[in-house]
Amino acid sequence: MRLLAEGSFTQAWPMFEARRRFSDPPVFEPQACCPEWAGEDVQGKTIVVSAEQGFGDQLMFGRYLPILRQRGAKVIVSCHPVMQPIFGAGGFATTTLYSDAPLPPADAWALMGSLPYRLGLSQPPPPAYLRLPLSAGGGIGVMTHGSPTLRNDANRSLSAETARQLLSLGRDLAPGATGARDFLETARLVAGLDLVVTVDTALAHLAGALGKRCWVLLPHSGLDWRWGLSGAYSRWYPAMRLYRQPASGDWAPVIHRVIHDARTLAPLWVEQP
Repeated sequence: MRLLAEGSFTQAWPMFEARRRFSDPPVFEPQACCPEWAGEDVQGKTIVVSAEQGFGDQLMFGRYLPILRQRGAKVIVSCHPVMQPIFGAGGFATTTLYSDAPLPPADAWALMGSLPYRLGLSQPPPPAYLRLPLSAGGGIGVMTHGSPTLRNDANRSLSAETARQLLSLGRDLAPGATGARDFLETARLVAGLDLVVTVDTALAHLAGALGKRCWVLLPHSGLDWRWGLSGAYSRWYPAMRLYRQPASGDWAPVIHRVIHDARTLAPLWVEQP
């Protein structure tokens, strides 16, 4: 995790395979009648890529799927039904991931989080890979909380009062507020916005996969490796702006800066007639 946070990817990816033994919950390895892909030539082969970890991880690692296809593979993504429409928007066939069912017929399978290692890439490829038309003029969309089941959710999600302050910027993008039933419906909303402002949730990765402008509020405690150790930018999303909490639980300066920046720069995002 430290090497990944530092950007030492060549050293880190082989070690990242240890997540199969130590992750909690454990990484699910599918039942398959074909071998696991080890990085060999995939020209003319069918590769089933099994989704793993959280929805945000899947959206982030999804950028490697087009590279697998560019190398000549037919790619099938095995994932949760809520993710199938969004990977379908990327032009990939999908199948539902079941713990007690085998994968569809294929030449090989791969775990999604193993793709950078198997592909032999030393740096993350560009993040935008989803095929949705983008526009502007829709204002700002805001996400103030993540799933309460995540271990670090208490650190990353905002209190009710702090959330109200941030929501003063624009539209609440929580599915309960928008009525979105899956990530594709949320993606269509995001595609028309000028800016997404979010805590560290899957929405940040969705905005990145669309190529939409996004600002992410990061907690001081339990910070995820993909955001690096410091600075306002991430190797994974060079166009994304990061707002880091100065101390655990202290969101006040972050919210103040985000609201100031958004209200100062907002006229620059809206398409002019």
